[in-house]
Formats: sequence, structure tokens, C-alpha cells
Amino acid sequence: MPSFDIVSKVDLQTLDNAINTVRKEITNRYDFKGSHVELDLDKKTMVLKVEVETDMKLGQLMDVLISQSMRKGLDASVYDTSKAPYQSGKVYRQEITVRNGIKQEDAKKIVKLIKDSGLKVQAAIMDDIIRVTGKKIDDLQDVIALCKGASLGIPLQYQNMKS
Repeated sequence: MPSFDIVSKVDLQTLDNAINTVRKEITNRYDFKGSHVELDLDKKTMVLKVEVETDMKLGQLMDVLISQSMRKGLDASVYDTSKAPYQSGKVYRQEITVRNGIKQEDAKKIVKLIKDSGLKVQAAIMDDIIRVTGKKIDDLQDVIALCKGASLGIPLQYQNMKS
């Protein structure tokens, strides 16, 4: 029985390379000369801590971060910027969560989307992986196209295609 897995994983080395490239670009930019900029990634909790002088520089830093991440092959929706930046003294701080793995409610949405499509496949949630099985590989490819077309708000990868 053909099957594949739907996952949402971030390669830590690629993420680290993107952040290092952002640091290098920020030190060379004229508008950031002499200003306070900190960009730290906590690899255990997958939280990116950003600290800059003004709100405008925070926006510019986020633009550079997203563009460099996309150049490295990471999806822009990897960064969860739902927490609003806050001012602490003279600096603005923001904690950006890096999405790694599919949360339970997102997995349920994906399974419901697959079941509502009417395709003859079965989807099962296994921790932070969704395993999709079907009789035909064409049905599985239709599921991949369906998930790519839906705006779920999380980056998805498709692995372990077995026939």
C-alpha cells in the first residue's frame, strides 16, 4: 500500500546559517551602523530573540531575516511573529518562535482537509507526523497538491513516499 508522511521540520543548520548571514548583513548595512542589534537563537526551545533600538529597525531586521531564510530554502511561515514586540528601556525586543513539528490542532485541520476532499486515502496522526496511505500513488500526489494549495499557515514537507 503506497504511503507518505506529511511533516513540518526545520533543519537547524540551515536556520543557523540564515541567522549568521543576517548578522553579517546587518553589520555591513549603513542604516544599522553604530546601533544596538542582537539576534540570538535558543536551539533547545527554538526561540529567536531579537533586540534593536527602534521599531522601524525591527521591521527592517525582520525583512532581512525572512529574505535570507528564503534564500537558504526555509519557508517564511517558519517564524511565528504573533507575539507583539515590546519596549524595554531604550530597546525593542521580540521573541519569535520557530515552528518545528505539526501541532495537534494543525494536524487535525490537515486530516479534516484530506477527508473532506473525497480522495480515497486514509490519514493518521502519529505524534507530529501525518501518515497518508492509499491504493494509488496518483491519489497520494493529489493529496500533496491539495495540501500545497491550501493556506494552512505552516510549512509542510512530504517525505517517505513508498509504493
